[in-house]
Amino acid sequence: MKTYETVAQLQSLVGEVVGTSDWTIIDQQRINTFADATGDHQWIHVDPERAASGPFGAPIAHGFLTLSLLPTFIQQALAIQNVKMGVNYGLNKVRFLKPVPVNSRLRAQFKLASFGPLDNNGTQLTYEMTVEMEGSAKPVCVADTIMRVFA
Repeated sequence: MKTYETVAQLQSLVGEVVGTSDWTIIDQQRINTFADATGDHQWIHVDPERAASGPFGAPIAHGFLTLSLLPTFIQQALAIQNVKMGVNYGLNKVRFLKPVPVNSRLRAQFKLASFGPLDNNGTQLTYEMTVEMEGSAKPVCVADTIMRVFA
């Protein structure tokens, strides 16, 4: 994890990777729990026997499960000290580029795309998040995530 004392330290890092998360395993229990939480019980995710004979040869994670790991990934990737709070402001251009088979390991890399001041001693940070799967040259998900932090 990279630690920054203040949000201002990030301003000169636009265009650079500012943090990379730890690897996270996507096991069947995590997939099933996500299916229960969202009501998305499509067989390709939750029925290992049927999924074994499906197009991917195994269950795959929901795309939105991968995206929902954003808070975990960013907390593992970087910390900004001396801020009172941070909030998720939204996402731009989310793409799921490759399926995530059960028992895959994922991590995310955060490149700072933009840095802008806000009222009330705030800063808007846009990160280009790239989620990679261990052993794959192609990312599984890319998204622009917008965070607002207040000092």
